[in-house]
Amino acid sequence: MNSDNRNLILAIVLSALVLFGWSAISNRFLPTAAPPSTQIVDGKQVALPKPEAAPDTPVAIRDRAVVLGEAPRVQIKTPKLSGSINLRGGRIDDLTLTAYGETIAKNAPPVRLLSPAGTADAYFAGFGWTGEGAAIPSADTVWTADRALLAPNSPVTLSWANGQGQIYRLRFAVDPNYMFTVTQTVANAGAGPVAVRPYALVSRNGVSKDPDGWTMHTGPISTLNGSTNYGPNFSELDKAGATGVNYQSTGGWLGFGDKYWLTALAPDQRAPIDAAFRAGEGQRYQAQLTNRSRVVPVGQQTSAVQHFFAGAKEVSTLDGYESSLGIPHFGRAIDWGYFEVLEKPVFYVLHWLFEALGNFGVAIILLTVLVKILMFPIAQKQFKSMAGMRVIQPKMKILQERYKDDKAKLQSEMLELYKTEKVSPLSGCLPILIQIPIGYALYKVLMLTIEMRHQPFALWIKDLAAPDPLTPVNLFGLLDFTPPHLIAIGIVPILLGITQYFQFKLNPAPADPTQAQIFAIMPWVFMFIMAPYAVGLLLYWITQNLITIAQQTWFYSRYPGMKAAMATPAPTPTPATPIKQARTPKK
Repeated sequence: MNSDNRNLILAIVLSALVLFGWSAISNRFLPTAAPPSTQIVDGKQVALPKPEAAPDTPVAIRDRAVVLGEAPRVQIKTPKLSGSINLRGGRIDDLTLTAYGETIAKNAPPVRLLSPAGTADAYFAGFGWTGEGAAIPSADTVWTADRALLAPNSPVTLSWANGQGQIYRLRFAVDPNYMFTVTQTVANAGAGPVAVRPYALVSRNGVSKDPDGWTMHTGPISTLNGSTNYGPNFSELDKAGATGVNYQSTGGWLGFGDKYWLTALAPDQRAPIDAAFRAGEGQRYQAQLTNRSRVVPVGQQTSAVQHFFAGAKEVSTLDGYESSLGIPHFGRAIDWGYFEVLEKPVFYVLHWLFEALGNFGVAIILLTVLVKILMFPIAQKQFKSMAGMRVIQPKMKILQERYKDDKAKLQSEMLELYKTEKVSPLSGCLPILIQIPIGYALYKVLMLTIEMRHQPFALWIKDLAAPDPLTPVNLFGLLDFTPPHLIAIGIVPILLGITQYFQFKLNPAPADPTQAQIFAIMPWVFMFIMAPYAVGLLLYWITQNLITIAQQTWFYSRYPGMKAAMATPAPTPTPATPIKQARTPKK
């Protein structure tokens, strides 16, 4: 076997290791995208139905409509919410998010967040008391409402008298977004004092349908004692069982987060509380907070205020509650991670462009252009340095031969050479070091923020947060089969591979044959790696590649000797070769 064939085989093996190794770890550390929202059937693009629940999720015992009709209810109607409060138990257990559809279809039903006990994916919030010396309301207590509709600026009060002189009240108020304010009051007209302890809980059946990984947490989440905790996860709660994971805090909040949706309880931020996450049989999980016990003397009353958020994780909405209600770190219900300081500015710029332009794809393209404009001076320096490094290769080889037995002297002489020739080996890496965090920040923005969900771009791209559904492997849906995940490469990833290929071609091939083979294959490996990711992220990379190609072409036209200098093989000088002043490209 000759060396060329050996190098080619080695390049293919290394590329395969990258491709398959990446597929094995990406779902854990860098989840790719939202589930596909469309598919091609007989050459036509159709919306996919809502994903089915996982097989181990508790199934419905009864039809939701039947359960909703079994007890009297108070209707909920706001600009973003629709549902009802169950007067049996005083629970908020019926809630849909009217601003968001389950799918991208025009007639798609709204996203259902809360559902009563006994139905599929039961999910509800409850408010009550534990106590001594008096009968307290239970989950079967039927409350009396003073209104039939809960709406912004139109609160509803539920009341129940225990027949022993105590009257319990739950006052529900809701704002135009997703925040309920629940005031729990006990009035004592009995024969003696009573001790009561208000509590609030969120109960859900089944784990989140969204993946829980290194870059995105789903499941229990809290900010207690000033610290945000993305955990425990559902499997850890299963191990803890009824004992659960317990905390003590003053103020804070806790609840359950999915990729786009959140339920959270927040007490009065001055109140000391006991908080806990617990698990029960049949994948039933509960987040709860309990206020300190208080004694209610005869003829007096006591109240506790709880906030309950149930809605979409909109960035400005969450941050707004942090300011208006003083709920600490409420914006961190979105798992920004360690790079929040970079990700949030990227989000705000991208969202501002979207509001100005009306198209998220165009906003991504313009954001990429703005980033490249800001980085243009650095890119210009990079190209000059790359050419300069290539020109001084003969001098570097002389120094390596001359000081091969004196590493310290070699290092010193090479640093002096860089200084004399005004080049830096690190300057070529600087743009990449800047692009990587920006690309990662955009990846997180596209992965986490609901503002990107179901946003179309153009033609067949109906959801920038999902993978490209159009692939030539099955002749764009004309053939009646679904290609395996690994080869279902869409049009946009193919365009990414092509632009990556031409970008690599503009650079001189590495002198080492093995490196040259690897560089020749890498654009296509990168195409396979990026195919499952959100189309919006690929659109960013394609735009960046096209601008880089244009920049390289312009630089080569402005410095005609640069490409020739970079492409000319460096001679292998002898140690006696004198070191003369190299001619590095000048502006």
